[in-house]
Amino acid sequence: MTASLVLQLAPIGPLADRLLREELGAVALWEQEAGWLAQNGARVGLLATSVRRGCDAAMIEALPQLRAISSWGVGHDTLDVEAAHARGIAVANTPDVLDDCVADLAWGLLIAAARRIPAGDRYVRAGEWTTLGGFPLTTRVSGKRLGILGLGRIGNAIARRGQGFDMQIRYNGRSPKDVAYGFEPSLTALAAWSDFLVVACGGGPQTHHLVSAEVLAALGPRGILVNIGRGSVVDQEALIAALDSGALGGAGLDVLQGEPGAPAALSRHDQVVISPHVGSATIETREAMEQLTVDNLHAFLRDGRMLTPIPPIH
Repeated sequence: MTASLVLQLAPIGPLADRLLREELGAVALWEQEAGWLAQNGARVGLLATSVRRGCDAAMIEALPQLRAISSWGVGHDTLDVEAAHARGIAVANTPDVLDDCVADLAWGLLIAAARRIPAGDRYVRAGEWTTLGGFPLTTRVSGKRLGILGLGRIGNAIARRGQGFDMQIRYNGRSPKDVAYGFEPSLTALAAWSDFLVVACGGGPQTHHLVSAEVLAALGPRGILVNIGRGSVVDQEALIAALDSGALGGAGLDVLQGEPGAPAALSRHDQVVISPHVGSATIETREAMEQLTVDNLHAFLRDGRMLTPIPPIH
């Protein structure tokens, strides 16, 4: 008999939680007594989770009849996709619906760091604006050079916005794409060319500390780093050292290593703008992500295929 129970590993959001319960009869694992998984794991055919909770190889092994995993979020570094695919289990995430909001935030951070908007706001609120021209000069954005690490869906959305600012655009990634922007195979060379370097790639071992001390040094004392990808992509200690020494001009960061929270050594810099990992955190986008998490499971039950499957990892 085919297992048909839907298991939800963690809360996802009010809309998804309700739809999973009402439309699919999902069992909320966090509400069950200890031992529930051992007794009922063989009944689970579909699983809902989030990028925050993930799904590791141990969980997959505990569900011998699992056929599909639907995860809320675009990242999949917390999902053992290889272990799932090795068993023929379909895995889906929620891309596309969040691209614009994340790209918008990347540009918000870029402009805020370049023009030091938060520092200017603090300056005014503290009563220091007593004369015109007293606030330090900042960095122009329009017409500059924009480098992008990872030209996926979000990277492309960031690049399109860069065109509106009359910027030259180049990118680095695993391989060239059929786009009008220039491909730079060396990340260090891209950083040396760029006025702004935006990190828009995923996390995981392959991208760990790609933005190294060498890359930050190449970006230079007038360069600005923006990260809306994953905190693990940037060597955070090297970033702090570069900011402390003046070797880097500034940073706009939505993701950090060891988040939540930011180290005092990073947050004390006026040329750094930090937001609390809120790239997709708008009402409209979060509802669309939650709906897609549920729709992926409905599609699998109906057609045997997810709407937004994660392809095999090579």
